[in-house]
Amino acid sequence: MLPLLTPPLRIAIVGPESCGKSTLCAALAQLLQAHGVHACWVAEYARAYYATRDYAPTPQDVLAIARGQLAAEAAAVAAGARVLLCDSTVLTCRIWAEVAFGVASPALLALNVPQDYALTLLAGTDVPWQADPLRMHPQQREWLWCLYRDALSEAGIVPLLLSGAHEARLAAVWQRLQRDYLPQLPVF
Repeated sequence: MLPLLTPPLRIAIVGPESCGKSTLCAALAQLLQAHGVHACWVAEYARAYYATRDYAPTPQDVLAIARGQLAAEAAAVAAGARVLLCDSTVLTCRIWAEVAFGVASPALLALNVPQDYALTLLAGTDVPWQADPLRMHPQQREWLWCLYRDALSEAGIVPLLLSGAHEARLAAVWQRLQRDYLPQLPVF
């Protein structure tokens, strides 16, 4: 296994619905593992949460999902992951609460710490929309993307902006990882 600067390396992958976050997480995890890095894809907890419930979100559900997302990250660290690929974060829950309910609760806002991630990837909306029971905003993805951009800016986070085809996004992330975090990785 390759050493890291300060393990675990936490990478946040955020953006509006249906913008390729999960596809990118899966590909990055596979690629890093192929190069000897113990990488863990921390899946979007909302999917597991609603797998056993009707999809009728409340502010309490969004808070529970945020806590579940953080618990999943903690479990990956406890299991020895050296790189966490976080498919959504509490920021997603914050934006979801603000859009759906007009406000995020103080408890939810307290959990939102974008600075906990060494690298934040903001996925663009230039990929085709794919319908899904948990997706509700096919015509508002660009507006939602701006909410993510603005929230990250307010937090002092400069994300790596991802656009284009999956291969271009993967190459951009790999280049950043190789340059700034894992210099021993081969050039992609």
